[in-house]
Amino acid sequence: MSESALTTGSLAGRTIVVTGAARGVGHAIALACARVGARLVLADILADRLAETAAAMTAQGYNLRALPLDLADPASIEGFAADIAAHEGTVQGLVNNAAIATGIGGPEFDAIEIDTWDRVMRVNVRGTWLVTRAMVPLMQAGGEGGRIVNLASDTALWGAPRLLAYTASKGAVMSMTRSLSRELGPRGIGISCIAPGIMRCEATDYVPPERHRLYETGRAVPGPQVPEDITDTVLFLLTPGALAVTGQTIPVDAGFVFT
Repeated sequence: MSESALTTGSLAGRTIVVTGAARGVGHAIALACARVGARLVLADILADRLAETAAAMTAQGYNLRALPLDLADPASIEGFAADIAAHEGTVQGLVNNAAIATGIGGPEFDAIEIDTWDRVMRVNVRGTWLVTRAMVPLMQAGGEGGRIVNLASDTALWGAPRLLAYTASKGAVMSMTRSLSRELGPRGIGISCIAPGIMRCEATDYVPPERHRLYETGRAVPGPQVPEDITDTVLFLLTPGALAVTGQTIPVDAGFVFT
C-alpha cells in the first residue's frame, strides 16, 4: 500500500474510535489512522478476529485498545462508551464503519424476510445513531469538538437493485448525517459520509461475480476498488481542518456515480 497523502503526525494526539475494525475496510482505516499518529480504540463484534488484528497492530508499535461491540445491543454500546470514558476520557474522532450487508444481488424487494430487514436497520441505522450519541459527550469533554465519518454506500446513490434493506439503511445514514451536522456543528463537531462502491476484500468474497464486474467496468477509472482507496479521504475528514466539509456525502468509488 502506498503511504498516505497526509503527513505523519496529522492525527497525532487524537483518539479515534473505529467500529468494524477487525477486518476489511475498518482494518484499513485503522491502519491508516495509526500511521499518521492517532491513538485508536478498535471495535467489532468479531471478538477473536479483533484480538488478532489488535495484536498484529500492537506488534507494529501502534497505540491502541480493542473492545468488543455489538451494534444491535444498546447495552453493549453503553458499556463500550463507559469503558472509553474510564480509560481514554475523551475522543476526537469516530468512524462509523461497522454494518451488515445481506445478500448483495439477492432476493427482490418482495422476498426479503421481515427479520432480515429489521436486523439491517437495527445495526446499520440505529447502531450508527447510538454509537454517535454515546461518543459525542466524550468529544465535548475534551473541549475541542471532534470529527465523525460515517461509511455509507454508493448503492444508495444509484439505487442498487436486489439489495433493498442495505440500500435503504445507507440512505438513512446519509440523511442522518445531514441532520446531525446542523445539531453538532454548534458544538464544534463535524460529521460527513463517504460512499464507496463494492470493494475487493474478505468481507465481499460472497458478492456475485457479475456485481463486481458491473462496478469494475462501469467506473470512470475502471478496475477493482480496495479498502486502501478510501482511507485518505477518511483521514482528511478526521483532521481538525475538515470542519467546513460537514454534512456532505462524498462518493469515493472511482467515478461509478456522480453527484
